[in-house]
Amino acid sequence: MINNEPPAHLEGKYAAMAICWFLGNGGLFCWNSMLTIVDYYIYLFPKYHPSRVLTIVYQPFAFVTIAILAYNEAKINTRLRNLFGYTVYFFSILALLILDLATSGKGGIGTFIGICICSGLFGIADAHVQGGMVGDLSYMLPEFIQSFLAGTAASGALTSALRLITKAIFENSSNGLRKGAIMYFALSSFFEFLCVMLYAFVFPKLSIVKYYRSKAASEGSKTVSADLAAAGIQTSPGGDKEDSKERERKGIKQLLFENIDYALDLFLTYVLTLSIFPGFLSEDTGSHSLGTWYALVLIAMFNVFDFIGRYIPLVKILKMESRKLITMAVISRFLLIPAFYFTAKYGKQGWMILLTSFLGLSNGYLTICVFTSAPKGYKGPEQNALGNMLVLCLLGGLFAGVTLDWLWLIGKGW
Repeated sequence: MINNEPPAHLEGKYAAMAICWFLGNGGLFCWNSMLTIVDYYIYLFPKYHPSRVLTIVYQPFAFVTIAILAYNEAKINTRLRNLFGYTVYFFSILALLILDLATSGKGGIGTFIGICICSGLFGIADAHVQGGMVGDLSYMLPEFIQSFLAGTAASGALTSALRLITKAIFENSSNGLRKGAIMYFALSSFFEFLCVMLYAFVFPKLSIVKYYRSKAASEGSKTVSADLAAAGIQTSPGGDKEDSKERERKGIKQLLFENIDYALDLFLTYVLTLSIFPGFLSEDTGSHSLGTWYALVLIAMFNVFDFIGRYIPLVKILKMESRKLITMAVISRFLLIPAFYFTAKYGKQGWMILLTSFLGLSNGYLTICVFTSAPKGYKGPEQNALGNMLVLCLLGGLFAGVTLDWLWLIGKGW
């Protein structure tokens, strides 16, 4: 087993964890903002199924991009990759704000196409950021990955909380939905700009981060050179490029074979989750006493418990490390499909809220268990490659899940 603990004198662990949390938050803040204001888009585009269409536009761009990046990860400048992702997020959410202001919040096919384009750009940015950051953090401490992934869930919880607050504030005002959406776009733009600054100028200069990147470079990683240069550390390339390329290709195949259970666990976890959230929860759960608040409460409960689930593995006795147990837990989650179907048809809103909370809790918990366990025992380049492959499987599961989500509409008419 490779020792991945840093020397005791290095400082910056908790600062790095905090920055990872903010960067994870920024990695999905724009997308979660779009999901959370879906009631606004349903009001503007009632015939276009925006909660489903925007998700299914987003996922193919994310999946194809991460597939290309994962295959070529050993040759990609990680610093430029992550900065590009956060910058695309910033300009895309800014474009949504400008589009809404320019059209004065009016619907129509042209506006909807513009929103779909921004959704596709979010997918491209997500593939750059998630794969790049998880790969980068995989050869550091497991706590860094946990903080980053907890940050991605926190973005959902924060956007849901803000949405509930803005709905309460603007509910009785004219054009309240639009005012809340504009506030979201402005906050998201600021947050993404903050992430660009943190990653570009603060994160690479932390001593513990420099230590792990230098360690990865000494083990043959070529993806960290730009980040080390930004921190004032120069590395010298070495080795035959063709031999290195051949070793990388063999390594990727071998890594996938050795971790096929982890790959399938992530794929199946997100197939199940995205076949229910957000489309089914937004459109197919019926009418209840909460009225227009119902879908927002369901989405908020999923996001909050997804966030909580990502912190449970920090308690060592509660962390699931057995590969067989993780797989059994992933497969058993598919019992939630009939549970959601019959609850939506016959159950009261309390049962639906409980089921949605468990869906989020189990999603967050299993995600952390896989991502923090899989990289153990590998060197820097292999950990980077494995992190990228696991994100590819996650996004593949998301893509398959949002596609299967349309099956809930069978027999209901479009």
